[in-house]
Parts: sequence; structure tokens; C-alpha cells
Amino acid sequence: MPHLTPRLTNRTTNTVGAARRGRQSGGTTFGLPAEERETMVHRSASDTTFATQRPLSDRGRLRRAGRLLRRRRIMVATLNGATILTLAVAMGVVLFSTGFALAKVGMWLAFVTTLPWLSIGFWNAIIGTFVLARGEDGDDPLALEAPAFAPVTTRTALAMALRNEAPGPAIARVRAMLDDLAREGMAAHFDVHLLSDTDDPEIAAEEERLVAAWRAQSPLADQIFYRRRAVNTGYKAGNLEEFCRRAGEDYDFFLPLDADSFMGAAAVLRLVRIMQRHRRIGILQSLVVGTPATAFFTRVFQFGMRHGMRAYTAGSAWWTGDCGPYWGHNALIRTRAFRDHCSLPTLNGRGPLGGAIMSHDQVEAVLMRRAGYHVRVLAEEGESYEENPPTLPDFIRRELRWCQGNMQYFQLLAMPGLRPMSRVQLSLAILMYLGAPAWMAFMGFGVALLFGPAGVGDYPVGLGLAIFAAVMAMTFAPKLMGLAGVVASARESARYGGRGQVVLGGVVELLCSAIVAPVVAFAVAVFAVGLAFGQRLDWRAQSRAVRRVGWGEAITTFLPQTAAGIALFAVFAVMAPGVLPWAAPVIAGFVLAVPFAVLSAGEGVGRWATAVGLCAIPEEGQPHPTLSRLALAA
Repeated sequence: MPHLTPRLTNRTTNTVGAARRGRQSGGTTFGLPAEERETMVHRSASDTTFATQRPLSDRGRLRRAGRLLRRRRIMVATLNGATILTLAVAMGVVLFSTGFALAKVGMWLAFVTTLPWLSIGFWNAIIGTFVLARGEDGDDPLALEAPAFAPVTTRTALAMALRNEAPGPAIARVRAMLDDLAREGMAAHFDVHLLSDTDDPEIAAEEERLVAAWRAQSPLADQIFYRRRAVNTGYKAGNLEEFCRRAGEDYDFFLPLDADSFMGAAAVLRLVRIMQRHRRIGILQSLVVGTPATAFFTRVFQFGMRHGMRAYTAGSAWWTGDCGPYWGHNALIRTRAFRDHCSLPTLNGRGPLGGAIMSHDQVEAVLMRRAGYHVRVLAEEGESYEENPPTLPDFIRRELRWCQGNMQYFQLLAMPGLRPMSRVQLSLAILMYLGAPAWMAFMGFGVALLFGPAGVGDYPVGLGLAIFAAVMAMTFAPKLMGLAGVVASARESARYGGRGQVVLGGVVELLCSAIVAPVVAFAVAVFAVGLAFGQRLDWRAQSRAVRRVGWGEAITTFLPQTAAGIALFAVFAVMAPGVLPWAAPVIAGFVLAVPFAVLSAGEGVGRWATAVGLCAIPEEGQPHPTLSRLALAA
């Protein structure tokens, strides 16, 4: 049985139920998911009258949106198909112009495997840049808007999932969120649920102590709840599902939070108002950005993510529309729809790819869409924050965990009833982590080719250079587009400390990315192969605190990459010196992995970067007031 606090078990739901029954009912029932049509029977006559005032205009808007999405998806499919075909043919010409060899077939197949993810990322960035430059289109039937001061008539649970995390910072974040909502006069519409799966007795005791202290000090004590499960069945997804089945009836929406999540009141209320207005939406989220950090690795990583994600997400949302992704936290979810339709299946098999689903978010998104609800993303930054890994080893551990979770999606591609776009989303999630082993295989087959009868050969160097340049440009396009958009705007540049700081930060980030990318790809490739032989990672608490990486840890962690870099350099230097310039970025990343891991986690370089504003984000110069209060309380 879950551990329930006395305040939770004694709670009355009469007031909550009355609030739910009396909520505002906007929109129309035409074309709504079955659940919405059924619950219309229980609404008041005034609600029904309001709901049927605009059926034709709503129906027309839905039809326009459907036609528009079809055209956009056809265009995106055409662009990506042409790009993939062009690069695949070009690589075939380069490889097979000097004859046939099995190693060349392997290289070509590996190269083609990397292209869908690469191409879609590139075109998302291009499209997103134009979308952001154009600005809001008031006539776009896919636009999501709601009056800024529309009354909030629904109830929302702020549901923070915990498992062996440092309880102090986590509880402080959700406490700051409730306090921020109280300052806006909106706290009455929100409850906090701390959903603990912690199995460490000391951490669990500290969680309970902090919650009790918070309740004792807060005038909102009746809105703060804590429960702990003895067994974390279903991981985080099971944690949230248990909450929805036990207490979900009291809430129209819930907002899942990780231990490092924070959202300002304005961001939360914007999502709530949009969700109230657009009753077809099942999951709604905006961009999530990193909080100010002093660790050098974190600063560089989230600077690049900040500039790459906005254009990428705007482009993706433009054509995925109602079938968008879900990132698992900092999103508003329609509670009953989630409870009734998003229960995760248990996968076949006992190995690392069977059993409970680890990467739950995208699966919940496709199940929500299968039930007739929309999954939407707002490509805007709006006080929605998270923390990022402080070191390269911590970053790689997170990537490997996500890789294992995404590889489970192979079993779900044939799930009955999914929308075609949902199958595309699952496929993209798989391809995200197939690219790394494919690139490593490409290099491995290339080395094997050197020892075969074909040797190096007289390949068309010009075409090869063109492919190399195209792949590099497509790889970095999202970040370059994002940086260009900021530099082009004096106002946006000022938020980052000026154009000079943006350009300098961009150069540093791109150089660091060139080191990190092959190191991470190697680790993911080795791990992906290991999955086939039963290797697995357990879902553990993430390391979030700033820490040092010693030389011993770095050497132990990155010895395989270092050895691979030295071996590749030796092979190419002896067998094919002309290949060295092509392989230099990968070799450099491998060889520099150990010193980069140590230096990027060093306190000194982090303090220096913070002092000079290198890779700074806007919140450092103009912090959100609640973020400032949170930092002072830490």
C-alpha cells in the first residue's frame, strides 16, 4: 500500500468536486473525443447552449487545420525524401565508382541509416527559422491562443515525481511554484502532490520531514499532499498512473514535474487557459530551458540547446501539429483522458528491451493521440525550466538510459490504432539513437576497406568533400539558425549580453560539441550493441549537483574512446594519410575526451565562464523573480 500522509487520507473532495462540476465549458462538442461528448450530458444547460453557439465555425476550423496539416506534411516528406535520396545516391557514386566490395555496402547502408534523423533536423530548423521570422499568423487554424486574463475555472495538480533525489532542492522548487501562483491570486486552483518512489529510508525520512515543515509554515497546507510507494511499479509512468487512478478525479489537469523542474506562474496559467479554451488538447507544453548554471559543461550544453531547440521545435510543430512529441515533464495533461487512455503496456521479453517501458513520454503521447486528443507544443520560451547534467560522464549516463528506453519502441511500432504520424514519431525516437552506432559502423567498415583488396582507390574527392560539407552543415543547422536569429535582433542579442557574447558563445559551443559528439556516439554505439546481449541500465536518481571529475574517473570512463582515437590515427596515418583530414573531427574528439571531461567539470573554469558571461543565458542577466528567490533560499 502507498504511504499516505494523514492530511491526504482525511481530505474531503466535496469542494473539489463542486469546482469540477461548475467549471466553464467552452467550445463545441463537434468532433470531440468520445470522452468529451459523453461528459457533455452532465454539464449544465447554460454550458450546452454556449457549446453549441459556434459549431459551424469550429467545424470549419478543424477541417482547415486538417487540410493544412496534410499539405505541410506532404511538403516536409517531399523535402526530406529528396534530401535523403540525393545524399544516398551521391554516397553510392563515391563508394562504388571504384568497384564493388562488401565493406562498401556496409558503409553505404550505415550512411543511409543516419540520414532520416539528420535530414528532418535540418528541415525542421529551416522551416522553424521562417516560422519564427514571420511571427504569429492570426488566421492559422492551428494557432493556440487564449485571453491573457481569462478566468481560471479548472483545478490542476502539480505532481512532482521523486525517487531518491535530494529532497531539499526538489521540494523548494514546487514550493516556489505554489507561492508564485499564490502571489497571482490563483493558488486556490492548484494542489501539490509529491509522489515519492524513494526506497532509501534516510531520503524518505527527509522528504516527510520537509513536507511536514512546509505544511506547518504554509497557509495552503490543505493543498499539499505527499505519498510514498513501497515498490516503484512501472517506474515514473507507474507513479503518475497510480496518482491519476487514486486522486485524478479531483482534477481537470495535472502538471507532471521532475525533481529538477520549475515553472513560473505565468507559464502555468498560460497552459491552463489554453487547455480550457481548446478542449481537444490532451497534452500541452512549451519549450523547457535550463536554469542558470555555474558548471562549464552545463553552461555550454544548455547554451547550444537554447539556440538549437527553438527553431527546431517551431519547424517540427509546424508540420506535426496535433501529433506532437511530449517530453515527460513541465507539460499540462488532461487528467481523465490520461487515466483512461495512456496506461502503458508491458513489453514482451525479459531482457533490457522487455518489461516496463522506461521512456514513457512519447508512448503516452501516441496513446493520447490514438484516443482522439491532440498533443501540442508551443515553440516559445515561457518560464519553464529544468536542470541539465553537470558533467560529461553524467550526460552520457542520461543518454544511455534514454537510448535503452527508446529502443523499446521497436515493439510498439505495430501497435494497433496508432495514427501514421504517431508511428513516425516513434520511428524518429528510435532513429535518434540508431544514428550513433550507424556512424561508428560507417567508420568501422571504412577501416576494414583499407585492409581489403579495394584499398583506398581513386575516389571522386570533390563529390566526397561536398557530401562531408553537406552533412556538417545539416548537423549544425539548428544551432546556427538559432544563433543567426538572435544575432539578427538587437533586442534578443542584448538579452544574451550583446552580439559579441552570442558569437563567442556560439563558437565555443560548436567547438565543444565537436569534441563531445563522437565521444557520446561511441558510448551509445557500444551500449546499443550491448543491449542485444542483455546489458541494461536501471532507472536511478540523476546527478544534478555541481561536482568535479577526477582524472581517474575520466580515464576509466573514456579509455575506450581514447584507445579508439589513437588506433584510428595510427591506421590512417600508415594506410591512408589522405583520409586523416576527413577523420580528424572524430579522432580529435576521442583523444580529447579525458582532458575535456576533467576540465569542463572544473570549478575554476566554471567560475571564470560565469564571471565573463561566456555562454550566458538571459536568466543570468534578467532572472525571473521566483528563480531569484529560489536561488537565495538554496
